[in-house]
Amino acid sequence: MKLIKTIAEMQQFSKSALRHRQKIGVVPTMGYLHEGHMSLVDMAHKLADVVIVTVFVNPTQFGPNEDLAKYPRDFDHDWSLCEKRGVDAVFAPEPEEMYCPDRSVWVTEEKLSRGLCGQSRPVHFRGVTTVVAKLFNATLPDVAVFGQKDAQQAMVIKRMTRDLNFPVEIVVAPIVREADGLAMSSRNKYLSADERIRALAISAALREADAGIKTAGRKALCGLAESISAKIAAASGRVDYVEALDADNLEPASESTRCLLIAAAAYFGATRLIDNVIINLD
Repeated sequence: MKLIKTIAEMQQFSKSALRHRQKIGVVPTMGYLHEGHMSLVDMAHKLADVVIVTVFVNPTQFGPNEDLAKYPRDFDHDWSLCEKRGVDAVFAPEPEEMYCPDRSVWVTEEKLSRGLCGQSRPVHFRGVTTVVAKLFNATLPDVAVFGQKDAQQAMVIKRMTRDLNFPVEIVVAPIVREADGLAMSSRNKYLSADERIRALAISAALREADAGIKTAGRKALCGLAESISAKIAAASGRVDYVEALDADNLEPASESTRCLLIAAAAYFGATRLIDNVIINLD
């Protein structure tokens, strides 16, 4: 497994693979890897000949009062997991390599990124789309794998890839959960033992909503977001948002909605967690 720190070396590595007619898969991450990330690596192995994992805590997607400085990092652990999973290269640049000090160009998506996380994190998606575009240009992938846990992010990246004509197939892999149902996240380490137990209210409420819709159909949508919010609040969670949206365009669900995204974000202690479920209404 090769460690690559510069964009020039990364591009050279990928160009060599492409010359040998090898298909390249990339898994962009911010490190502190867990089995959720590794499921994306496994997916990439099924779709590509060469698998690259990027490890970069992207400063431009953090707001001024967010957790950039304390975002968890453990590169030795990340390296070990990637090595065991057969990753071919890890691209781990420094911020100075990714961003020029006088940078003045951003990639912005102006529709799908407005709601949900975009409301409470106004600079977040501009940072995400910009860094993913840069990572695509560095790694030159044929396919990129993202996780469904970040459902809005995946949709924004799909839209960016389509609208800017990146020759990259975007694959979204299912959410990986802990045995008790909590969605795997690097931020779970911030939770105290008590917060960890109470945070299960998010996944439990989403499961109940899923079951209710499958049993009662569209009529179960009435008051659904309010019910989920109440269950999270009953566990002393501070709700950021709970919304039931059309999974194709992130507009409010309507009679024409065929696929529903129920997305939730809430704080337990100082830790912000997100989760979602997608339900086929047909």
